[in-house]
Amino acid sequence: MSHSSSKLLIETAQLRQAIRRQEHTGPTSGLATGAMQGNVVILPQAYANEFLLYCQKNPVACPLIGVSEVGDYRLPTLGHDIDIRHDVPEYYVYRDGVKVESLNDIEALWQEDMVAFVLGCSFSFEHALSTAGLPPRNIELGVNVSMFETNIATVPAGRFHGNTVVTMRPYTPKDAIRAIQITTRFPKAHGAPLHFGSPEAIGIRDLSQPEFGDPVTIKDQEVPVFWACGVTPQLAIRNAKPPICITHAPGKMLITDILDTDLAVL
Repeated sequence: MSHSSSKLLIETAQLRQAIRRQEHTGPTSGLATGAMQGNVVILPQAYANEFLLYCQKNPVACPLIGVSEVGDYRLPTLGHDIDIRHDVPEYYVYRDGVKVESLNDIEALWQEDMVAFVLGCSFSFEHALSTAGLPPRNIELGVNVSMFETNIATVPAGRFHGNTVVTMRPYTPKDAIRAIQITTRFPKAHGAPLHFGSPEAIGIRDLSQPEFGDPVTIKDQEVPVFWACGVTPQLAIRNAKPPICITHAPGKMLITDILDTDLAVL
């Protein structure tokens, strides 16, 4: 293991500890650059197989990078010390498909039949964009990425169905082409964009009013570029209406020990 990799693993472990102590409860974009970040969905076992199939049918929006054993809050393949009950800055709790509360810790809600799913996140390719001289606007501004619900339907699986959520990052057309080339190498972090240009074509009416995250400035000569987003399952959860489901709050991810380059297609 290289010195830089060892340093990053120390950073990811320290960041998870800070999150566990609730010293960091904000967005994770731009943190632990070089480490894979993950969207989180926690469901009762009775819904887990259907959700697994939903992810398999929608690999761009829901790229699986980890699944726990039933009742096990650890994910050793993603990080030796991960405890999914504590290591996300903010959790959303859904009951019968309705978000009822947000918490910084879910130990009191953990059940012996729960299964945790971790999906790749576009934050993981932001480091590659920045390294190529294409820093995302949300990182430049120090805010959460803009996220929008679209009219792009996902492929249903059992009780899970809904439209795709996307993240948006603005670029000039020339830089957008380069961004597409770069992000195509990261299929486990949603890969290439789904769309760029006219937001109305995918059902987005106002770029200044994202459903999740923060609005960002779009400069003259720039176009919006849209990538699939791991918040997509939260819409499917509303439709499936499981008795309980716990997810990450949009933009507040699980930090893993996997290097983003480990899952890249070079």
